[in-house]
Amino acid sequence: QLVESGGGLGQAGGSLRLSCAASGHTFSTYGVGWFRQAPGKEREFVTATSRSGSTTYYIASVKGRFTVSRDNTKNTVYLQMNSLKPEDTAVYYCAAVFSPSSMDIRIKTSDYTYWGQGTQVTVSS
Repeated sequence: QLVESGGGLGQAGGSLRLSCAASGHTFSTYGVGWFRQAPGKEREFVTATSRSGSTTYYIASVKGRFTVSRDNTKNTVYLQMNSLKPEDTAVYYCAAVFSPSSMDIRIKTSDYTYWGQGTQVTVSS
């Protein structure tokens, strides 16, 4: 089970940090991705971290502004979002998939097995 938290209202140029808490004892064997879905749009990949956290990947529009990290001792993945823009407004979802490799990264929605319920992020201009 994945539970996101930390969403809310932010201002353009500001910051928010999302958390994705997982239950279970094997979290360190799962790669985790963050996706977002804006009203009227398809869910899109944002970033992902490998099971060890050693490998990360970002879409171009958030690279340099967003940072994904994980603490496997706390079964939690974080998404630090800085320099927020109104176009970052969306429901953000974390997702997890069993990963056979410590460096494995998945970017497709269909690659992921488990999903959180989502948390709303709204950025005002």
